[in-house]
Amino acid sequence: MPTAEQIRAARGLLGWSSAELARQAHVSPTTIVRCERGSGIPRVRMETLETVQRVLEAAGVEFITGGNGPGVRLRRR
Repeated sequence: MPTAEQIRAARGLLGWSSAELARQAHVSPTTIVRCERGSGIPRVRMETLETVQRVLEAAGVEFITGGNGPGVRLRRR
């Protein structure tokens, strides 16, 4: 599951506003704010988190894990 930090970073890489991510994921802008608040795994419904992750991945974001902790990057084309 993506962390709040990963969601914020992924949105930044794409240049999307929180409203745009909400529109793409078919959730309210308030839900995106909750997904991005704080650190660690957001306290939202699991299916909402999965939807947000799928939308970001479809837009070209890769969620990565490694020795430095979780991160994101844009998929190479």
